[in-house]
Parts: sequence; C-alpha cells; structure tokens
Amino acid sequence: MDPRIKAVAEIKTVPLFDVVVDLAAPLDFGEGAFGRRILFGATGGSFEGPRLHGTVVAGGGGDWALFRSDGAMLLDVRLTLRTHDDALVHMTYGGRWLTPPRTGGEPTGPDDYFRTNPLFETGSPQYAWLNDIVCVGSGYLVDGGVAYHVSQVL
Repeated sequence: MDPRIKAVAEIKTVPLFDVVVDLAAPLDFGEGAFGRRILFGATGGSFEGPRLHGTVVAGGGGDWALFRSDGAMLLDVRLTLRTHDDALVHMTYGGRWLTPPRTGGEPTGPDDYFRTNPLFETGSPQYAWLNDIVCVGSGYLVDGGVAYHVSQVL
C-alpha cells in the first residue's frame, strides 16, 4: 500500500428527508450525439425529514435524463423545494439508474433503483446549513413519479 494513504473514518450518514416527486408526461428530445434525452418535468410532490419538510414546486424543475446506447440512464435533476415556512431551496443531483431499463424506460423488476448525490442551495438564513452539506440518495419508481431517501454524509 502507498505510505501516503492514511486511514480515515468510515463514511457515516444520517437521514435528511424522504421526497416524492410527481412527474409530467415525458418530453422526448430524440436520439442525439450522447444518447436519447428525455425530460421528466416535476409537477409537484412533497418531502419530509427530521429538520425540514415541505413541497416540491410544480414547474420548478425536472430530470433531463440521458439514455445511453448501452441502456444506462444518467440523471440530471434540478428541483425547487418550498419548506413549510416558505423558504425556497434549489436541489440538484446527478446519478445513475443502477439496473438500467430494458424495455422503453419501464422498470424490469423490484431491484430497479437510482443512486444520486444531491446538493442544495438557498438564501434562507434558517436553512443556510444546507449550502455546505453533501448527501447521497437512493430512489425508486412510484405511481406517477419517483421517490428518494436522502441522507446527509457526516
């Protein structure tokens, strides 16, 4: 082992919130230079966690997903969250569908799920702590949208 490599603490997480994002009918941009781009626009939703909760703003974002020729799906998501006390939070994340769809974007079974890396931005003093945290998320399809468990990396 390279002597410059130090032992560091194991990565630990704590729950931040669960979110459900309702999605509009997909807009298919067609096959492009990098794959097939499809927009899944956000039409609403909600999030709930120990430190914040509220709604997903309708029309405030979506997923500009890219389906590569090898079947992998790359996430490119921007959402607007509104907390219960009316603060706006910009949430963005990339990620992957780890069990890629095989039939027209439809899930292939119960093991289909997403992994993401959410980041946040807000001007709200009450939620300014969000600007400096790193998160991970695990998501899955639900009726009419997607749901994620988002955890803060400590």
